[in-house]
Amino acid sequence: MPGVFQLSVDEMLDRELDRLRALGLGSVLLFGLPAEKDEVGLENFAAEGIVQQALRRIRERMPDMLLLTDVCCCEYTSHGHCGILTPDGVVDNDATLEVLGRVAVSHAEAGADVVAPSGMMDGMVGAIRGALDAAGHADRAILSYAVKYASAFYGPFREAADSTPAFGDRRQYQMDPGNVREALIEAALDEDEGADMLMVKPALAYLDVLRAVRERSELPLVAYNVSGEYAMVKAAARQGWIDERRVVLESLLGMRRAGADAIITYHAKDVAQWLSDGTAD
Repeated sequence: MPGVFQLSVDEMLDRELDRLRALGLGSVLLFGLPAEKDEVGLENFAAEGIVQQALRRIRERMPDMLLLTDVCCCEYTSHGHCGILTPDGVVDNDATLEVLGRVAVSHAEAGADVVAPSGMMDGMVGAIRGALDAAGHADRAILSYAVKYASAFYGPFREAADSTPAFGDRRQYQMDPGNVREALIEAALDEDEGADMLMVKPALAYLDVLRAVRERSELPLVAYNVSGEYAMVKAAARQGWIDERRVVLESLLGMRRAGADAIITYHAKDVAQWLSDGTAD
């Protein structure tokens, strides 16, 4: 993904923070790439895990930065799936919930304001809410990847984060792209379990789903403009086939028009630059 890099928790992260501050961006969503992977993903909830280190570093340098963290297992496990596996290679939903609770608590203790579970495990919001409350973090918010489809648009991220499943795929727990009714059920379940915000992912091919969820829920709604969507725009722009600025702004506007209160996008720094220099008309 052009312009998107893996950052170490030292000078590289500091330089990126300075860049974000200069552009007026006040929030980040952190993903971690561990030093080692294993069947459970132990670094995922380790006190000195990569995300935990980054949270403390950012909180120290920029106390007012809104810090969100992805809570999942896929980047940390040797098999690349979003949960703990049974001996026969099936994701064990209930065993995974305990791990997700530990991850969320460790992130909160390191300084996260918002935890964002993305694994599409049944009951994940309730388990995380209970774990956070029990650990004294009732004030931390949950942004649930409530509606996450088994999409082909995740490819560039999986390559960058080395999180492609070692076998099989994620259709056991991610959603069928043809099913809108399930999206409404999943969003309602997460809202009932205590989610503070809901997400629809991906965004561009699912604007109808975004609108449908918007019409059913009053919670803040987030659209995730994912890696494949970003990479396609960048590739076409490099070939001179499209006007990158106009296409990006039009796409993000479509997400807002469909009902998104906020958008997670790899275009954030570009858009902030366009806004600052007056070219985002």
